[in-house]
Amino acid sequence: METVSYTSQWTAAARALESERSDALFVDPLARALAEPKGFELLDHYGGGGLVEFVAVRTRYLDDAIGDAVQKGIRQVVLIAAGMDTRAYRLSLPDDVRVYEVDHQALIDEKEKRLAQLGSPAPTVNLQRVGADLAGDWSAALRATDFDPAQPTLWIPEALLFFLTEEQSATLMRTFAANSVPGSQVAVDILSKALLRSPATQIFLSSLNEDGIPWLFGTDEPEEFMAGTGWTVRELKEPGEPGAGEGRWPYAVQPREVKGAARNWLLRAELA
Repeated sequence: METVSYTSQWTAAARALESERSDALFVDPLARALAEPKGFELLDHYGGGGLVEFVAVRTRYLDDAIGDAVQKGIRQVVLIAAGMDTRAYRLSLPDDVRVYEVDHQALIDEKEKRLAQLGSPAPTVNLQRVGADLAGDWSAALRATDFDPAQPTLWIPEALLFFLTEEQSATLMRTFAANSVPGSQVAVDILSKALLRSPATQIFLSSLNEDGIPWLFGTDEPEEFMAGTGWTVRELKEPGEPGAGEGRWPYAVQPREVKGAARNWLLRAELA
């Protein structure tokens, strides 16, 4: 839980900073309060190398993925390891869309307590929070709600895969597939293996290791990885490309044929 909790705090802090820009990619008015107690401190500690910018780009990319999926008729959105995410309070979705936030119960309790203290408005969507052990059979807890595995679903495990091993990441994707019908989608961020090996990232990664929250999994072939778990990649982007923070990413996007480039993948995949 500590891993996801720290991530949720620095993610909320980065979203708060983005929301306060005049050219913000999104506005999350609850993010600053939900970043407490350590979100901004963690950003100061870890936040170089484009981390803040990547959180902003990734957030908007996944916001757009939700909007596009709903336009295509998907009516179930499952946020895995939702943390302090507030999409249920800031996205405008049709009344028949159901959003499920799956996370550790203690984190859900803390989030609900903070939202109540803030006097936050009601969610703008039909929201259910699902307490579950993310290292165990969380899908059983999800199926115990009104979630319908016979209906197309959009799965979003934001900022999660890099904390898992490759085997755990593959198991997660296969669990999505086992609880989905054709037409279901996954929208997700994945690191490249080259990023985990790059000399430029070693200070940052060493800090994570020392704090007990190492980044473990990356792949230089995301299409291959997803195909091996039952999902077909329909869109693959990197930050800085059109539809993925073009003009806001501080680094040049390297052509795919450049081997060994450190990359952050943003993708959408479909179950055929």
